[in-house]
Amino acid sequence: MTQYGFHFNAKRCTGCKTCQLACKDYKNLADDVSFRKVYEYGGGACATNADGTVSPTTFTYYVSVSCQHCDNPACTKVCPTGAMHKDAETGLVSVDESKCIGCGYCHMACPYNAPKVDRSVGHSVKCDGCKDRVAEGKNPICVEACPLRALEFGSVSEISSNGDRADIAPLPRKSITDPNLYIVEPNHAQPSDANNGLRSADGMVQNYLEVL
Repeated sequence: MTQYGFHFNAKRCTGCKTCQLACKDYKNLADDVSFRKVYEYGGGACATNADGTVSPTTFTYYVSVSCQHCDNPACTKVCPTGAMHKDAETGLVSVDESKCIGCGYCHMACPYNAPKVDRSVGHSVKCDGCKDRVAEGKNPICVEACPLRALEFGSVSEISSNGDRADIAPLPRKSITDPNLYIVEPNHAQPSDANNGLRSADGMVQNYLEVL
């Protein structure tokens, strides 16, 4: 098996969300459904010095995520019908719509909140790595759309040489599912939150209504 995954260079990302919108357009998703989301994470404070000057310790960075097509996906373990499955050839995780009963267990189990139940169609939906495009030798549409080339896609054996598994806030710890998302960390990157919270002692997600 050739395990595929995403590479994200957080030092290039400006948070424009072109990747997110390209995915919604290509997949013809409803307004309230997104397969890719961009976290805006920030924190810090400003302190007034004795001489009246102000010293800031503020920071902000962006993290673009979709399904991580994990080595140890939580979603497939809880699926009662086998609809949520990991492809034996590519390692991409997708939904067999003919088997899915829309129970939502995959949504509840995934620490990245990747699968969602679309009640209008009666089954779970999620990023499948644009498997049809990949089969044609093309990149996923989000990768093609990124104007700063912050996103890449390829075999893990290739992309892992230019980054580490994602283990920064606001994402959960990599040890939970072994995600196939490798990143170049941004400046001021904060460590992953063990509780996968939108807020921690060092910062918080600034656009939480967009990424829930």
